Amino acid sequence: MNRDNSPESTGIPDPRVQWAGLGGESAEELLRGALARLLPVESFTPEMAGNLRHARLVADGLVLAYALDGPTSVRILTDGDVARAGLQELSQAAHANLMRMPVTYEEVPLEGRATLHSVYGDSHFVAGTALYLSELARQVTGESLPAAGALVVVPTRHLLAYHPIADGSVADAVNDLAAYALGAYEDGPGSLSPRVYWWHRGALTSLTVIDEDTLTFSLRPPQQLLGLMKGLVRLDRAGRLSTRAADRAPDIAALTRTTAESIARLAQEPSGLGDAFASALALAHAHCATDPDVSGIDAWDAWATALQLGSALFTGAPPTQCHLGEDHVVQLPATPAAPPADARAWLDALYLAVVCREHERIARLCGVPLETLRQDDSVDTYVLHWIDTLQSCFSDGSTDTVVEKLLATMQTSMPEALTHAPDDFVNRIDYQPVAIFHRLVARDHEAFGKELAEALAEHGGYWGGSAAPRARVALGPLAIACLAHDQGFPVDPAQPHLPTYLLNRQRIETIP
Repeated sequence: MNRDNSPESTGIPDPRVQWAGLGGESAEELLRGALARLLPVESFTPEMAGNLRHARLVADGLVLAYALDGPTSVRILTDGDVARAGLQELSQAAHANLMRMPVTYEEVPLEGRATLHSVYGDSHFVAGTALYLSELARQVTGESLPAAGALVVVPTRHLLAYHPIADGSVADAVNDLAAYALGAYEDGPGSLSPRVYWWHRGALTSLTVIDEDTLTFSLRPPQQLLGLMKGLVRLDRAGRLSTRAADRAPDIAALTRTTAESIARLAQEPSGLGDAFASALALAHAHCATDPDVSGIDAWDAWATALQLGSALFTGAPPTQCHLGEDHVVQLPATPAAPPADARAWLDALYLAVVCREHERIARLCGVPLETLRQDDSVDTYVLHWIDTLQSCFSDGSTDTVVEKLLATMQTSMPEALTHAPDDFVNRIDYQPVAIFHRLVARDHEAFGKELAEALAEHGGYWGGSAAPRARVALGPLAIACLAHDQGFPVDPAQPHLPTYLLNRQRIETIP
């Protein structure tokens, strides 16, 4: 089979080509030249299927078979070839040979934030590397895929493109990949599949549904992936994930103006309170880049304003003045109690109230119905158990009840139970307040100190050198450390990501 002029290179299946060059290669020759190859299901005739019982369906529309790559031809191996070389030995050799194949790699930025990683080459086997996408990603980028895997397309045998499922840009990448795959599939040569797949733990799942009667395409992610996408989008929008886009240091003056303007608009657009809270919280964190101890009035005002907005978002508030600097006062209009289904924003509001020692606001926040927060379909179960634990703790629940709910939080935060958040984020950021609180409830001073130090180290390790606002302060651990400080635990104030004057209460003033 000529590489450039064969019927197969045009996407037209030709059984004669498939069987060209059948011969008596030795087992060693087969192992030396065999590669794993993806083929379109429609290229298989009944005759071929009868002689390729070793081939297997690996995803909708895709079959894996083994082929022999020669100097001037490519031949699909028959069951007799496979028996001669040994199926297990052939599988291992085909994989190893495939990953040694030279390819070209480039990043393809798209509109918005999504980036496609494109891998292509002259070989007929490039698309086959999608079966080993995690290994391929490390080979071409030096980075591992996230635990959630990646979206991937194999429109032709010479090309694949993928997008790691790591942040909210996955929502854009789905549609971008679908358009990219369809265009490349129609252009050829060597058309393979127009579908978008989810590569996860070595398996490919099709997101594309094709109506054979109307020949129309639609995207229907499986429920597990849909949950991950919802969780990532919500986390990303709130600036909770360490991503390239989050690495830029915010302009505090600009962020102050944005926060002030968002508060001022609430009289006409009360639905913007959630965004105003997010902006104020980002400003409070951002101030800690230049005032890590929150010793100055501007930083304190930002923290107080974030608390006011967070409390108002979930419990309502009368008309209130918000300070954003010594001479900058903004009026927060009267706000009804209409808590949104945003579980992590509730946690932020509670953490702020604990840090600022606002006991009345803590009590009101703990009165927010858990059923309302359970309507948040972007969080894992452990987040809701953690909220339940804190509400019991601050509502004079018995120690036994708090411990029972804390254990439920810990059990549902195991990696196998996660459905909406990345493992790394959960382990290094989201779960850390739970681990520290466990030591607080046990009244184990020494273990608490070690757990807190570890949590702060994990926070720093997760964010690295990022200039993102949330990189500056470990808000959840700070809140639990404030509880411990007030209960007489020895808490070392000279630790990173832990503002000293909030921890020891020296900066805290009365908040309207």
